[in-house]
Amino acid sequence: MNDKIPWVGTIIGVQPRIRLTRSFDQSSHSYLGYVLRMSGTVGGEQREFVVAVGKAAQIKHAFRAGDQVSGESEPVEDARTEIAELYKTAKLKLLNRPAAEASSPPPWLRAPPDLEVYRERGHRRLDPKTFDSKCAACMWGAKMAVEMIIDQWDQSKVKYRQETFCYGPKSCSLYRAGARRQVPGRKGMSWLEDDWVDEEATAHRGPNE
Repeated sequence: MNDKIPWVGTIIGVQPRIRLTRSFDQSSHSYLGYVLRMSGTVGGEQREFVVAVGKAAQIKHAFRAGDQVSGESEPVEDARTEIAELYKTAKLKLLNRPAAEASSPPPWLRAPPDLEVYRERGHRRLDPKTFDSKCAACMWGAKMAVEMIIDQWDQSKVKYRQETFCYGPKSCSLYRAGARRQVPGRKGMSWLEDDWVDEEATAHRGPNE
């Protein structure tokens, strides 16, 4: 039985698909592929939607903002662990690629780099409202599904949320850090992720890198 949903539309932006795991003051990332932020038709309904695609598919097609694309995907099994609405994508087709418009970033709208580049650059927290209004199409923006392990001695105790990050140049005029993030822990404790975490993660980059 084929339960894939057909979709077609125009790419608003391409960003990394990264899952973040938190355990109090510790964190780790899983680099899963990319997401296509789309405006088009999915299952016969006209709207915006987000589709996950694999690393190999992105390397093959070099998707970027403005491309017209079609495919078939499955609804995600657990929305708490995904930013995308659809994944396990097949029958991807690049229908049309208009000439790139001359523009001065930010935002950066070209095809995103390899996932290893994101790993090497490191990220800073990004205000969710800034992400939604200015950075949702930028290749350096990332919205992540976050799994928080509340008790490291009992890893069945988890909570989920979403967080937004920026991998872009530290000099970006659109960037806003937003509020510091609290991570819940066992017995009602919590850890506040302070500014030094972002500073340390991006200390190897200059202001325009």
